[in-house]
Amino acid sequence: MKKILGTTLTLLGLAVFGQAKEDSIQFAKISTEILNKGKAYNELRELTKNIGHRLSGSASYEKAVTWAEQKLRDAGADKVWLQEVMVPVWVRGKESLHIKTSNGKWKSLKMLSLGNSEGTGGKDISGEIIMVRSMEEYDKLSPEQVKDKIVFFNYPFSQTYIETFRGYGDAAKYRSTAASLTAKKGGKFAIIRSLSSAFDDVPHTGSMRYQDDKKIPAVAVGSTTADELAELLKSQKITAKLNSNCGMKGEKLSHSVIGEITGKKDKSVIVVGGHLDSWDVGEGAHDDGSGIVQSIEVLRTFKNLGIQNNHTIRVVCFANEENGVKGGVMYGKTVKENNEKHLFAIETDAGGFTPREISLDMDNEKRKQIQSWADLFLPYGVYDFKNTYSGTDLYPLHDLGIPTAELVPDSQRYFDIHHTEEDTFEKVNRRELLLGASTLTQIIYMIDKNW
Repeated sequence: MKKILGTTLTLLGLAVFGQAKEDSIQFAKISTEILNKGKAYNELRELTKNIGHRLSGSASYEKAVTWAEQKLRDAGADKVWLQEVMVPVWVRGKESLHIKTSNGKWKSLKMLSLGNSEGTGGKDISGEIIMVRSMEEYDKLSPEQVKDKIVFFNYPFSQTYIETFRGYGDAAKYRSTAASLTAKKGGKFAIIRSLSSAFDDVPHTGSMRYQDDKKIPAVAVGSTTADELAELLKSQKITAKLNSNCGMKGEKLSHSVIGEITGKKDKSVIVVGGHLDSWDVGEGAHDDGSGIVQSIEVLRTFKNLGIQNNHTIRVVCFANEENGVKGGVMYGKTVKENNEKHLFAIETDAGGFTPREISLDMDNEKRKQIQSWADLFLPYGVYDFKNTYSGTDLYPLHDLGIPTAELVPDSQRYFDIHHTEEDTFEKVNRRELLLGASTLTQIIYMIDKNW
């Protein structure tokens, strides 16, 4: 009996070793194919240079829809379609911010209105600036102290966190709530220090939201301007003057773009995707043009290598992630209504830098199974599987009980350029971008084979 058991365990060990070797060989084929023949970098150049930034509801976003539809067909998708989505239309328009010291002249400051903010209707709004360094400090101010003032929330992006997304998450509440908090105490508009890990004067935009019907403007300034403003306020009163034409212009019909290769075994779906929209500054290269072209590369690689996928592999180019998540919500709603079985979904929306991690938002059993594949990924620089979050567009799928994940690249440079005019094609490295596409293809291959 002992001999039989020993023989069985030996055979089992050989089988596991053989499977690992087979997977290792396939990983190498995927990496070699993408690093040598991948088209993602050239496609990113097309998207960013020929179309540029792609705010939902804009003419440039609609051009991106047509572009993505064609690229999915070119990559070998069996089926490509557009999913209707009603998206908000926010327009920036002309904007300016000036300050004046007690004895000085008006001085222009670099700034950006926050996304979804209402403006001044093209009129000047001015008042004295008061500064707070934290939410707790603001809470101590009375309505009388805030009334008719401009509140400057000078909360710095924490340099302490090694995972810079933690610093971003820590500071993000100031961007999202500054306007409503200021309005509740009678302030005229809000200024925030940009959510930036860089020490420069580049302002960062990003989404904010109103908590009630009183809608006042909110703008962001770069780190250098924030520091200079803070220094001036130590010794004198400063008046700020804002003129902006931004605001919501209703909604319009738009689309997410979806393409897939049908499974040979069944029609259960594995999703890989990113968001096609971007903010209206820069070129949306890292956020999230990189994710779009990486996702398309996954589909192309399966076709080029002749990998016979068991399940349907679907690329979703989500609409409106930046200022509404309407594309992600609509996709999740459709999955639920159609009772469409999804095995797994991964988003790439953290930049096109070198991949280091796959974050796993799923039950422990499935997480441990994926973690058991870690040795396969290690030669490609991907070593971390401990985090448990996934992309914003995938939250509706996660709420349906579908295992979701996020590709996490090295984040040290991401928040230097995030939501700024600096997010351009030139900031993306070809090898880093293609390594991310390779990691996505490898994890999709393992899920398709084993689930």
